[in-house]
Amino acid sequence: MFSPGESGSDVSSSKAVQPVKPIRSAVAQDAPVLARLINDAFTVEAFFKIGDRTSADEIVRMMEVPSGAEFLVLEEPPGVIAGTVYLKFRGDRAYFGMLSIEPSRQGGGLGRLLIDAVEARSRERGCRAVDIHIVNLREELPPFYRRLGYVENGTLPFSDAERASRPCHFIVMTKALA
Repeated sequence: MFSPGESGSDVSSSKAVQPVKPIRSAVAQDAPVLARLINDAFTVEAFFKIGDRTSADEIVRMMEVPSGAEFLVLEEPPGVIAGTVYLKFRGDRAYFGMLSIEPSRQGGGLGRLLIDAVEARSRERGCRAVDIHIVNLREELPPFYRRLGYVENGTLPFSDAERASRPCHFIVMTKALA
């Protein structure tokens, strides 16, 4: 038998054991790579969002939030950032956003690995719930998050309205953590 972190196949099963994907906290030196990755992943929002989603300077500022915020990065293969997500703690709640996977790698389960890491870190911090804000114009997102256990929990104004080419707002989705 192989442990989940080992490569190879499990002889007692017909399925190959997948190696664990390295997920770590980002550091300021990652900011330029993260900005490129996030902006590439968010080009899907070009139909309503004017300009880039973020910048390296903004990412560094977000990392410096004193109450506990970080970007998690998924390296696949090790040393190559394939995905990222922003995570912020607010009392007994966590918030995540900017979930981004390298466009050529989307649809392969890497986003789910980052969401699992967000939820695990949130539980470790004693959070009772995790929130995400999704733009109402991204109609494919609510069903995706519902399948992961998130439910609609209200709306908020779009935070960057001057950079929106169409009227929009956020849908707040929440998952209770056990």
